[in-house]
Amino acid sequence: MNTYKDYLKQIEERKGQGLHPQPIDGAELLSEIINQIKDINNQYREESLNFFIYNVLPGTTSAAGVKATFLKEIILGEVVVKEITPSFAFELLSHMKGGPSVKVLLDLALGTDNIIAKQAADVLKTQVFLYEADTDRLKEAFENGNKIAKEIIESYAKAEFFTKLPDVEEEIKVVTFIAGIGDISTDLLSPGGDAHSRSDRELHGQCLFEHNKEKQNELLALQKEHPDKRVMLIAEKGTMGVGSSRMSGVNNVALWTGIKSSPYVPFINIAPIIAGTNGISPIFLTTVGVTGGIGIDLKNWIKKTDAKGNTLRDENGDPVLEEAYSVATGTVLTVNTKKKKLYNGDKELIDISASLTPQKVEFIKAGGSYAVVFGKKLQTFASKVLGVDVIPVYAPSKEISIEGQGLTAVEKIFNKNAVGTTPGKVLHAGSDVRVEVNIVGSQDTTGLMTSQELEMMAATIISPIVDGAYQSGCHTASVWDNKSKANIPRLMKFMNDFGLITARDPQHKYKPMTDVIHKVLNDITVDDWAIIIGGDSHTRMSKGVAFGADSGTVALALATGEATMPIPQSVKVTFKGTMKSYMDFRDVVHATQQQMLSQFGGDNVFQGRIIEVHIGTLTSDQAFTFTDWTAEMKAKASICISEDATLIESLEIAKGRIQIMIDKGMDNKLQVLKGLIAIADKRIAEIKSGEKPALTPDANAKYFAEVVVDLDKIIEPMIADPDVYNEDVSKRYTHDTIRPLSYYGGTKKVDLGFIGSCMVHKGDMKILAQMLKNVEAQQGKVEFKAPLVVAPPTYNIVDELKAEGDWEVLQKYSGFEFDDNDPKAAARTKYENMLYLERPGCNLCMGNQEKAEPGDTVMATSTRLFQGRVVKDSNEKKGESLLSSTPVVVISTILGRTPNIQEYEAAVEGINLTKFKPSHKLLVK
Repeated sequence: MNTYKDYLKQIEERKGQGLHPQPIDGAELLSEIINQIKDINNQYREESLNFFIYNVLPGTTSAAGVKATFLKEIILGEVVVKEITPSFAFELLSHMKGGPSVKVLLDLALGTDNIIAKQAADVLKTQVFLYEADTDRLKEAFENGNKIAKEIIESYAKAEFFTKLPDVEEEIKVVTFIAGIGDISTDLLSPGGDAHSRSDRELHGQCLFEHNKEKQNELLALQKEHPDKRVMLIAEKGTMGVGSSRMSGVNNVALWTGIKSSPYVPFINIAPIIAGTNGISPIFLTTVGVTGGIGIDLKNWIKKTDAKGNTLRDENGDPVLEEAYSVATGTVLTVNTKKKKLYNGDKELIDISASLTPQKVEFIKAGGSYAVVFGKKLQTFASKVLGVDVIPVYAPSKEISIEGQGLTAVEKIFNKNAVGTTPGKVLHAGSDVRVEVNIVGSQDTTGLMTSQELEMMAATIISPIVDGAYQSGCHTASVWDNKSKANIPRLMKFMNDFGLITARDPQHKYKPMTDVIHKVLNDITVDDWAIIIGGDSHTRMSKGVAFGADSGTVALALATGEATMPIPQSVKVTFKGTMKSYMDFRDVVHATQQQMLSQFGGDNVFQGRIIEVHIGTLTSDQAFTFTDWTAEMKAKASICISEDATLIESLEIAKGRIQIMIDKGMDNKLQVLKGLIAIADKRIAEIKSGEKPALTPDANAKYFAEVVVDLDKIIEPMIADPDVYNEDVSKRYTHDTIRPLSYYGGTKKVDLGFIGSCMVHKGDMKILAQMLKNVEAQQGKVEFKAPLVVAPPTYNIVDELKAEGDWEVLQKYSGFEFDDNDPKAAARTKYENMLYLERPGCNLCMGNQEKAEPGDTVMATSTRLFQGRVVKDSNEKKGESLLSSTPVVVISTILGRTPNIQEYEAAVEGINLTKFKPSHKLLVK
């Protein structure tokens, strides 16, 4: 087979899509290209040279290995290519970011030709992506008296790879572009339905603004009008990048508005500048840092006040906003990185110091946060080898320690896991901390990007300090189509080889497991002092503290076992009163958001902070319903404070589920899963003995705010409404509009119901089964007036429901049941009025495979209500995704409309809904 001719055929196909040749990552194709370069008379020689120089992915791709080897041959004079001189070959190696290129450079630097060794050393001094195998070679050569090795190590000790970089330009001229009014979801920047193309950056770039070509052309026209300026993408009157944690969203913005990372690496841009009236979503802001970009909190709309300073409110009770300054599309502004101010001409608009902290400026200078992380490790290595103190080169980490002040739960966890801080110093919120990571999760629609990031940073195996890591298959569970068949097996093999537990076995020894990633991570987190990083914004565990992250931060955690971030402030949430018997815990979750906004005059005190929820008596499955929703509260993360007995029960449940994974044959050669059970056993023993009780904050800890949720006020089901017809566009799709069931008067038509996603657990499935039996007993039969799609989050739940007889009930009323031996090959586009039992996984909640019919009003248990996520608009009406509890979804689909409170209460009579009684213990130390 002629691989090159196949590549030419693919190139012609891509031309029809308006695309350039796809970047080369395979050894076979590049080897053929090299043979054509060597053949002076080859008809493809000139274009082969271009492909070799400009179109090969760097890092540890198999193509990068072939490229590095060929460049070495040129440098050594074994091959002569007039277009690639030895000096140019060294330049090309310098842009390959580690892995095989560093190996080649070390071969040359430690070789016998002094001239070549010196040239190789000069290039190596600029590289930071070195791993233990590389640094071990340098150390050994240094100890054996090699002068070049000594020279390189001395350069590393001075961090010349960083200090010799150009300074960040003092003034950056930007021109504004309003990407949307109100909160901008990452779905707008990288739609879920285009998840399959994320690793093909140019192709994926076509989906920016949800494929809105008119808007894309407006952006291009603006760039043409202002060729000397950078475009700043803005969420006017909203927050930029809410929702899913998508590196692909930042990649798309950078591709359209950023700077080319290297002339020899295709379609990888860095340094986008983005902004929002209410800043940037915490997860998205981290991703901006990965690319060396700038994220700005504009605060360009402020609350209007009267003469006495009181906030003015409209007829709905919402604060009236007035424009402090305009950022209308086409406005030319200046970002001054020295003064840390935003200007319009000579007029100062706002202080942007938070966007340009010393650490963030270092990310900009280095071209991204990875280079800083690896640079610090490399400098530490070199200093240790030389036996010298680390020279202060990087901005010192901010260390805030307040004498006499206790610690919140997150402060305790960060102090325990901190690396490289001042010995003995207790750190409080605001401190910049490098921490070791215990658990890492990669999900399947961002996993290919994570694998690319790992290749780019030349990583080949998981860090030994990570307790466990998991690669899921949940986001592509609904439809096993040709895109999934092409992408997912390749992803699973890469991650399995890298050292992760994988949902699919490359050897096909165990059945594919499409369990929702958050549920699996919640089970494999077996320490309440753990730090978890996961490639999804709903990485919100009920044990430990978990941070949703972009695919790059996940890759960094996998490769290094570390993450770096400031210790966030915390908001304490406690409960009082009694939960009504007919209320579900989901109603408590929604009421928490509603009562918080009410208590703080509409200000979301949760945004960007840790929610420390004193949930006390709920085991991990039920508690996860709360922590999961905190992503929609725009919190940075959340922590559950539990009683000792509750935590022990949760750990025992986790052990049982991990054992099931072991029994299925999912453990790897490192016996990671077995090790997690051992960690759980140790933690249980510590709690029982009193040696180390369940994590609690100190009684004198300081919080940004405290919220008390009054359970007595929750008298009817609560629904999160996208409010799609609000005259103020900025107030649509925010997750902040929480309405009581009675608001809808029992008359709102419901076109489809969905029970599934990470927000439900086994109890929800049992509630569904019992409600169906109740309806049959009351009405003689069950008839659905709207389709009901049910997707259990895990196979364990299905197995347990089968054992307990509930699955049989669901089967009785279903018109479709998933079949793992014959999974769906195409997404469903039409629904009948019946129950669909779908494969465990994300299903409709993700919106990348199946959706409701356009224009539908959907009542769902899921987490996202963003425009187009679960349901698109039709030409006739807007799609609506209302979020509620399982009982509300069930009765709404049976009635074909929202129930009134009497119908709801009759439907749940006698059903054991999730009970919650606040702990009577003081959950502090």
